[in-house]
Amino acid sequence: MDRKIRVAAVSYLNTKPLLYGIEHSNVYQQMDLVVDYPAQLAKRLQEGTIDLALLPVAAIPQISGARIISDYGIATDGNVVSVALFSQVPIEEITSVFLDYQSRTSVRLAQLLLQHYWKKEVEFKPANEHFIEYINGTQAGVIIGDRALQQLNNFEYVYDLSAAWKSYTGLDFIFAAWVANKDLPGNFIQDFNAANEAGLNALDTVISQNPFPWYDLNTYYTENIKFLLDDNKKAGMDRFLGLL
Repeated sequence: MDRKIRVAAVSYLNTKPLLYGIEHSNVYQQMDLVVDYPAQLAKRLQEGTIDLALLPVAAIPQISGARIISDYGIATDGNVVSVALFSQVPIEEITSVFLDYQSRTSVRLAQLLLQHYWKKEVEFKPANEHFIEYINGTQAGVIIGDRALQQLNNFEYVYDLSAAWKSYTGLDFIFAAWVANKDLPGNFIQDFNAANEAGLNALDTVISQNPFPWYDLNTYYTENIKFLLDDNKKAGMDRFLGLL
């Protein structure tokens, strides 16, 4: 490839270790890096305005030629904490759910769990930017990312979606993976993988650079988020995509 590789990711706390590794490595000189909402990344990959994205896995089937090119991503083997259904009433009483406009995977996961695991029929409502203010009474909402961590103590009921997935299927879950829709140079992929790993070896630095009073980031990065996409994670992804 005779130009820089165009790479896109989101700027949530959960991506900071991976981005830190990339930005402090030699591979950074070979790319142009942009950040956007997760839901926008699939569109950009389809349009060809980027070459590689930390893509929500629900978008993979819609991308022609999609392939995961790294051993690292955003996954979990239980409580992820930052992707949850928030409510002031128990799940039995919920009548409608606002769906966070920022992520396709979390929204599809919530819909699947409500249908198959909780066996609950609700009205799904598109969420605007201020939807969290409207989560009250029997109206619940799916909140993701840093905003979810900030809301943990503000609601009576918080249903962790990946914990529910684990309870329902017994499997781990991948939220996002590094996906390309074209062949990338082998040496770039190797260096890119090494850069992701380097970021995970610098967690103390990443935490010190991102002060966050709402939740302990060491717990988040070492217990909640699992960055290595092992076979158990991929089995969970295959089951999820199959259910879609």
